[in-house]
Amino acid sequence: MKHLIIRISFLLVFLLSAWVGYSAHIVGGDMVYKCQGFDGVEGSFEITMTLYRDTQGGGAQFDPQGRFGLFELDSDGITWNYLRTIDNINVQDVSNVTNVGSNPCLIIPPNIGVQKGLYKFVVNLPLTNTEYMIAYQRCCRNQSITNIVSPGDTGSVTSINISGAAISTCNDSPVFNEFPPIVICANQDVNFQHSATDPDGDVLVYSFCSPLASGGTDGSGTNGGDLNSCTGVTPSPAICMPPYDPVQFLQPTYQVFNPMGGSPQVSINANTGLISGIPLISGQFVVGICVEEFRGGLSIGKVRRDFQFNVTNCDDGVFANIEADDIIDGKNYVVNSCGDNVVNLVNTSGLPQFIEEYYWEFDIDGDLQTFNTRDITLTLPDYGTYTGVMQINNNVPASGCRDTAEVTVNLYPPILAEYTFDYDTCVAGPVEFTNLSSSGAGAIIENNWSFGDFNTSMAAAPSHTYLTPGLFGTQLEVVDGNNCRDTTSYALSYFPIPGLLIVEPNSFVGCLPANIFFNNLSTPIDSSYDLSWDFGDGGFSGEISPFHNYEDFGTYSVSLQVTSPIGCTTSTSFNEWITVEPSPTAAFDCTPEELSNFNSTLEITDQSEDAIDWFYTFGDGGISYDQDPFYTYQDTGVYNIIQVVRHESGCTDTLIKVVDVSPLVTLHMPNAFTPNNDGLNDDFRGKGYLPGIRNYTLSIWSRWGERIFENNDPDQGWNGEYNNAGKQAMGGVYVYTVQYTGPRGNAFELKGNVTLIR
Repeated sequence: MKHLIIRISFLLVFLLSAWVGYSAHIVGGDMVYKCQGFDGVEGSFEITMTLYRDTQGGGAQFDPQGRFGLFELDSDGITWNYLRTIDNINVQDVSNVTNVGSNPCLIIPPNIGVQKGLYKFVVNLPLTNTEYMIAYQRCCRNQSITNIVSPGDTGSVTSINISGAAISTCNDSPVFNEFPPIVICANQDVNFQHSATDPDGDVLVYSFCSPLASGGTDGSGTNGGDLNSCTGVTPSPAICMPPYDPVQFLQPTYQVFNPMGGSPQVSINANTGLISGIPLISGQFVVGICVEEFRGGLSIGKVRRDFQFNVTNCDDGVFANIEADDIIDGKNYVVNSCGDNVVNLVNTSGLPQFIEEYYWEFDIDGDLQTFNTRDITLTLPDYGTYTGVMQINNNVPASGCRDTAEVTVNLYPPILAEYTFDYDTCVAGPVEFTNLSSSGAGAIIENNWSFGDFNTSMAAAPSHTYLTPGLFGTQLEVVDGNNCRDTTSYALSYFPIPGLLIVEPNSFVGCLPANIFFNNLSTPIDSSYDLSWDFGDGGFSGEISPFHNYEDFGTYSVSLQVTSPIGCTTSTSFNEWITVEPSPTAAFDCTPEELSNFNSTLEITDQSEDAIDWFYTFGDGGISYDQDPFYTYQDTGVYNIIQVVRHESGCTDTLIKVVDVSPLVTLHMPNAFTPNNDGLNDDFRGKGYLPGIRNYTLSIWSRWGERIFENNDPDQGWNGEYNNAGKQAMGGVYVYTVQYTGPRGNAFELKGNVTLIR
């Protein structure tokens, strides 16, 4: 191993944990060297790494101190040997990248921002027959990158190789002249000169090459693992050595020599470094650029840059625009003035921060008038057409932010909208509108009426009937042959009384009690009108359409009076309009009050009044026409008993009562049994009426607390054996419990003693 002497300049020493963080942020970088001298044994080189990061979306800051690995290529030309780590290199000269390419008026999307930082140090390298590599490894790239696999989990390698020939000749590496624009436009030529300068005048050859990958998200705080591992956020140079893997492009769409697609495909000129082509897809694209230097036909070094192109749909920051009535071919702005020879031209050009100069020019009857303000006012001598232009930044030297608008101003004769209306204010009827509009250009070609009640008309002089009263905002817009238009409006107070009072029903014959809805169909009426109803039975109402309940039978006359808000009154009477017939009163009694499956016969006792016919339904399909019927239910349940009684007038009344026929279970437990197989009392079980029983459990316990028997079948008893399995229990007294659920879900429990007699 050759002896190495490395001199590194730094200001502060931080612990590793002080600069380790994780967040997708790296958008590119490159590393170059400058020879400080060669003494025949070793060369001294200043190393400069420029790293670029995304400033948007919460990306991580630059590492306050960088860590670099130094490696030497083995004599086999394949294997790299780790020499040592160069750490504690401070970041410096952090600044924003503002290059927007060839379009100075480009509007940069707010989610794009790039910042660069420099890391510099000096290293002494003994002359070698092979070459050295200095490498910086860091995760991660932006998750939103379009053209590579798993970008958010992929780190980057920024490196430089220094050959023995470069050491012996004290060579300086090429240096890229500019960083690519932070935004390029979809569907526009990239046209970026990605050239480099070589201080020694060597021949440079440019090519797309693969960006390198190292590291991952281990140790980030969200993933486990060691952050210094080769899949960690900050891979250790002592562990993670070259050669480094290239990033994985999303093939076949993207490849090393076709990183962005496009039509024509984005490519680089090998001689000049010009990147050209038209990208078609918006997104973020990782691109690798290599510039190789040749001297005397031999390669003596290569510089690799890794960067991210942001492709987006672009908007120009400068455009000429004014408020206009019409736009012809996208550039000729037409402004019409009807009768007013003083015309204000309002400039809506943008964006103001890119505009340094406004210039207007108009030919007014041979007089050339110019202006340099954003908005202008023209005073025109007579009706006619006047043309001009409005230019932005036209006389600003070297400005690429220019635009021009052609302007046409038409001064037309005036137009006036005017009308009157007439109607009977006290009696409802149509409103007649008279059109008094005029135009200096001739006939009115369009009339647009609005009556304020959501109805419209295009007639010259319409007649309109309002269905409701109120204060209506009427309006007329008129248009002439020059498309000049004028609008006027007037308030119309419409509160007449109805010409005819109409009420539903127009007659009524019904049974007591009679709750009747009087539906007032008269128009126009609303809540601002005073109404007075007299129902003929001493009842009154002031509602528009009231309900009224007649509580006595008889024949009644009804009257209605309506007074409008301006004092107009109308009234009408409906003589002998309402006839209310007498009705019976349904009533009955049921005995017994409680029914069950053991007693399901019901006796009905009629208690109705003024009835001549009776009809009963019992809720299970049974019916009866008897006044006092008996009825037997065939099944348990809850039933509605309905009584309908009829008066001699034909009116009926109905009463509903609910009866419950309860399902009962009877279960009785004996106090002794003799399991001697004589056919009498051989087992212990419950007796009774058990249909509908559920969740039955019988348990037998000895006096020492031992469970002797348990089962869930009410038809199976205890035969005096342990679990009915052959081993006889001793004679004596045992404790039993019985638990079950009744047909309606009620829980029951029985406890007691039973004597086993042998």
